[in-house]
Amino acid sequence: MKTLVIGNGAREHAIAWKLDQSELVSELFVAPGNAGTAQIARNVPIAATDMEGLLDFAINNGVDLTVVGPEVPLANGIVDRFQSAGLPVFGPTQAAARIESSKVFSKELMLAESVPTGQACTFSSYKEARAYVETCSIPTVIKADGLAAGKGVIVAETREDALIAVRDVIKARLFGNAGNSVLIEEFLQGQEVSVFAFVDGDYVSPMVAACDYKRVGDGNVGPNTGGMGSFSPPRKDHWNREIEARVRREIMEPVAGAMVRMGCPYSGVLYLGLMLTEDGPKVIEFNCRLGDPEAQVVLPRLKTDLAQIMLATARGQLRGLDVDWGDETYVSVVVASGGYPGPYKTGYAIQGLDAIEPGVTIFQAGTSLSDNGDVVTDGGRVLTATAPGKSLAKARRKVYDNVKRVRFQDSFFRTDIAADA
Repeated sequence: MKTLVIGNGAREHAIAWKLDQSELVSELFVAPGNAGTAQIARNVPIAATDMEGLLDFAINNGVDLTVVGPEVPLANGIVDRFQSAGLPVFGPTQAAARIESSKVFSKELMLAESVPTGQACTFSSYKEARAYVETCSIPTVIKADGLAAGKGVIVAETREDALIAVRDVIKARLFGNAGNSVLIEEFLQGQEVSVFAFVDGDYVSPMVAACDYKRVGDGNVGPNTGGMGSFSPPRKDHWNREIEARVRREIMEPVAGAMVRMGCPYSGVLYLGLMLTEDGPKVIEFNCRLGDPEAQVVLPRLKTDLAQIMLATARGQLRGLDVDWGDETYVSVVVASGGYPGPYKTGYAIQGLDAIEPGVTIFQAGTSLSDNGDVVTDGGRVLTATAPGKSLAKARRKVYDNVKRVRFQDSFFRTDIAADA
């Protein structure tokens, strides 16, 4: 079948890479894609947010399945638009995508279903939010209600930091309309784990877990980013059959069932940000798509044909399919532009892509092709190197042996991914 992947990040490169391995896929398009997806698919110069342009392309080119990678088009209702045109599409509807696009919606759903999560209060008034912060427990977590490119969550270690965060979100509108409301949430302590499942209504597939690193600097210092590296699977004491069964029973299946009853059944990948606290697993957040950089370590573990899974989910037939995650270990490291997550420059030539060992995969993100065909930087997170290993230590050693071979002006990466696992 002809398949269209929407997006241009390393997550979308990983999705396209996996779909390219399927015997079901006869032709692969990525819109808009990057220099990496251009090696395995036909890039289409249509923005991920250009809903009508993407729909016209799918119709005119006989696309049999469209896969939506990033959250913004999902929140904007692209799945609803494709479905109304009778086109198979993988991803949640706009109403179901609220589980990520509105932190308030997600929190209210969890509390109504007694899903374990941190307590929180919601404010749209700066004055009221400030008054609450003056007396709440510290540290605390400030969350912009809407989408903020993975940067709308501030962990405030001091009351002064919390007051600044509330001002930035509500008053200064640092995240635009995402800050129309703000969640001030209980700070949860423990091991953080990202959990993924394919969901089709009230059916939740076998799950897979990974650990990622959100802070920009070694030792988890500096501002939050979209993610600087990851590994999968987590340690056995952080993710095992007992924990998976509890998460399924107490979190994933109640949430999926609640969304069916609410009239917005979930279809697609459901991403659970989990904290393993002393009181048991608690939800930090839900996302309505695969994570990045987690996709780069979990998709290589998938044994079942991804195209088959996505087509079955789009057709409402996932329940009859066996989703099999392998036991292999993978570690990924993100290489970023100097200055990220703040201002950075682009257009630098990338060297060393041809020096990577067999078995190590480079998933490109912020890249493009120059007029003379060179791969150049075109974003903050430029690429992700992913390596397998028979153990976490071996996978970590392999990925770092290779990631240091990739260079461009002002590039940097964290040197401690998976070192503490």
